[in-house]
This record gives sequence, structure tokens and C-alpha cells, in this order.
Amino acid sequence: MNQTPKTKVRARDLGLPFFGPTGPNNAITDVEGVAVGFRTIREETPRPGRNLPVRTGVTAILPHAQSDTPVPVYAGVHRFNGNGEMTGTHWIEDGGTFLGPVMITNTHAVGITHHTTVRWMLERYASTYETGDFLWLMPVIAETYDGVLNDINGMPVSEADVRAALAALARGPVAEGNCGGGTGMIAYGFKGGTGTASRILSFGGRDYTIGTLVQANHGQRDWLTICGVPVGKHLRDNTPQSQLQERGSIIVVIATDLPMAPHQLKRVARRAAIGIGRNGTPGGNNSGDIFLAFSTANKQPMLHRAPPLLSLQIVNDEQLDPIYAATVDSVEEAVVNAMLAAEDCGGTPHDRLKIDAIPHDALVDLLGRHGRLAV
Repeated sequence: MNQTPKTKVRARDLGLPFFGPTGPNNAITDVEGVAVGFRTIREETPRPGRNLPVRTGVTAILPHAQSDTPVPVYAGVHRFNGNGEMTGTHWIEDGGTFLGPVMITNTHAVGITHHTTVRWMLERYASTYETGDFLWLMPVIAETYDGVLNDINGMPVSEADVRAALAALARGPVAEGNCGGGTGMIAYGFKGGTGTASRILSFGGRDYTIGTLVQANHGQRDWLTICGVPVGKHLRDNTPQSQLQERGSIIVVIATDLPMAPHQLKRVARRAAIGIGRNGTPGGNNSGDIFLAFSTANKQPMLHRAPPLLSLQIVNDEQLDPIYAATVDSVEEAVVNAMLAAEDCGGTPHDRLKIDAIPHDALVDLLGRHGRLAV
């Protein structure tokens, strides 16, 4: 399922004071041409020969999803804390582009996800890759660790699971919480997972969109801050002992249709650190906090087929501040949306732990007492 059920509550539904106009879905798919797909695996009993249940999955994000030919996108990356993986980033740093889907899964599924995504691209864009040109593929595959709630060492993600996420690519509302790669993730000692948000900005007489998707698996309980309130210091019930120390990660993917050059997108990606910092994390030593920003503007053919000189339109660097602010706001909101949509997980006789979702009523009461609810 790609869409969050209407019964799922998001931050603005609870009156949390996140500001700025959003796109129609308040999601990364509000950026024209960007599609998201999920494969979610939830099993409450272990597979034969294994001791832990499987709760994991794969998230797919595809720029220019409607195109029958591969379209490079300009991009930038930032490593806030490097205890994690995002493939293809060396070339993004040097070449300023990537090609194909961005995939997010668990730590031990990076290999199968990369292998399957390459095969999928060869099939999806067969007319391009069967030309005899010496073409190579380097999709972006990112991960966070879900081994507390998932039998990660059983390596349950299969080629069929990766293909299912890619087959589910769609525009429109995006599911949040325990879905896709976020299925087994934990944030600030509460159930975490997938979250998304967007912002609309006006430049040069027209509107543009910034959309964010996070896989939130980071932070420890006493750090958690929401809308400026030290929530984690108040909501201490059922704090898992294993979450008293940072042992997770967060992947942030930022998409925009603003025309931006790679150096600008790298600077935008860097601002995700401020967005996640608003929720309290300092970027712990054991965390893989890795951020990717890309632009769907300046659509170009694959560079080996492009003319010697390219013409690009880019935002004036002097106009970047509103873009930075919108990015920070959307990342902050996406993390909170991930936690609010999440559901309790674990607690069966086969589990190490039960991880509770953040309690909505207690959160609203706490923010209300601090005067932090929207009027």
C-alpha cells in the first residue's frame, strides 16, 4: 500500500504548529515527476530455522517516473555522521548527477537491492541499454539498521521484494510509519519509520516545490524535542533499555523542481542536519545520518549523448535562504510525521522487545501545556 490510510494522523492534524504552505499531499510526490513505491514485509512469527520475526522492506523513489528513457538528475549529498551506507555518492560528489531510482532498505539488504535495481533498470530502459554503447549503472541505495525488530541476519529481503517496491511506484499520497524500508525502524525510543512532507516556494513569479522523505531510525528518548518542547524528558514510560544510547540512523531524501546546480544541492542537503537537529539529535557516534538532494529541473539527455555545451538555469545563490528554511522545516515535519504514523511493533514471544509508538494524546497534552499547539 502506497497511500497512508485516512485514519492515520499527521502532525498538522493534531495541531502541531508547522508553518509554510505545503503541496496537495504534503509529500515528496508533490514534486512533479517524483514517484514513491513500497514493499512492506511484516511477519509475527519467525521463518523456518530462524528465531526472530521479519519486519522490514524496501522504499523506492524515482525522479522523472513517467519517462521511458533514463534521465540524469543534478544532485548533492551530505554526510552528517557516517556510520551508514548510501551507494553512488562518490560519483554524485564528483559528477554532480545520478541516474535511476533511490532505494532505501535495511543494512544487510543493500547488496540484493543494488543488484535488483540494476537489473530492473536494464529492463525498464532496454531501448537505451541495448544500443551497444558502453553504459554502466550506479543507482543510489541507502540503509538504516532494523535488527532490533527484524531478523536482519536472516537477510529476508529478496529480489522479488525489491521488484515489488519498484512496481508500486506511484504519485499522490505517500504511506508513512511502519512501511517500506521503515517497517522495522525506531526513532527516539519510539516506533519510527517512513515520513514525508513538502513546502511550496515562489520564485520569479511561479511556484516551486521542495519535498522530503525520511527513513527515521535515530535518536535516543531523552533527546526528543517536538516543536521546541523537550518531549523525551517527559514521555519516559516504556523507554527501551536498548534505546538509551544512540544506535540508529536516518536517511533524508530531498527533491525539488527548482533549477539548481550540484553545488547548491549539496548545500541544501547539508541543511537536513538542522532539520533533524530540531527534533533533538546531535548526530550520535553510532548513527548514519546521510542526506541526498536532487532537482528534476534542467532535464538533460544522458551526458554521453548530450552536446558539448549545456545550458542550465539555476537559482541565484543570493536567493537560497528561503530554500534552506523550507528544507529545514520539511525535514523536521517529516520526522514527526513518521513517528505519528508509526504503530506499536514487537512484543510477541519471539521478539527481543516491544517498541511503542509515540502516544498522541499525551503528546498533544504536553504541547498544549507548553502553548505549542496551533490556534
